[in-house]
Amino acid sequence: MFAAEARVAVPQAVLFDLDGTLVDSVPDLTRCVNAGLSSVDQPSVHEHEVRTWVGNGANRLLHRALTGQLNGVAPHATHSTAMATFNAHYAAEPCRSSLLYPGALATVIALAAGGVRLGCVTNKPHRFTLPLLDLLGLGRYFASVVGGDSTPQLKPDPLPVLTALAQLGTPAGRSLLVGDSRIDMAAGRAAGVATVAIRHGYDSECDFLNLGAVAVLERLVELPGVWGEPSFAD
Repeated sequence: MFAAEARVAVPQAVLFDLDGTLVDSVPDLTRCVNAGLSSVDQPSVHEHEVRTWVGNGANRLLHRALTGQLNGVAPHATHSTAMATFNAHYAAEPCRSSLLYPGALATVIALAAGGVRLGCVTNKPHRFTLPLLDLLGLGRYFASVVGGDSTPQLKPDPLPVLTALAQLGTPAGRSLLVGDSRIDMAAGRAAGVATVAIRHGYDSECDFLNLGAVAVLERLVELPGVWGEPSFAD
């Protein structure tokens, strides 16, 4: 699905969100969230709940898990203890059950082979992002990785996107941001980068075109259609 003014120039750089865009990491996040909850004698939560809470970084995820509310704020001591346990479990094993979405690896490889500069811009902490990318076979392809603790602000602030563009040496007007949420769309728009939404992620009910996306894709291998070329082979 393309916006009325769809089709952009062949990009010099493509920035990808991580969770919900390239990888379904919710099973591992749920496991580590529940370890954190157990450490403060709180009941476990279900994976389907965690799917509705991801996107704003691990600190916010734990607040949501502890309170059951999107904007909830848990007591500082409780949150700190649960967060420390979450971090320990996730650092030890970030990829027990996480899986790449269909076509993710093929898309990344094809873009890199075509000379497109690649960046990963995520609200996941940088120290967790690099090992996860490597374990999934993606790390070697990204010339820039900007995590949730790499800059003072998280997406939807444009700073993480602008930081990745600076590291890649590519202008916003010749770049794309691929993401699965309204957070990604807002960050790209604020940074002056054209955005492409992928439907298989954690914000599937979002009206992406109304938020300025130039295209909404069902599968990552459809990405070249945004600039008028055939899909990548899966």
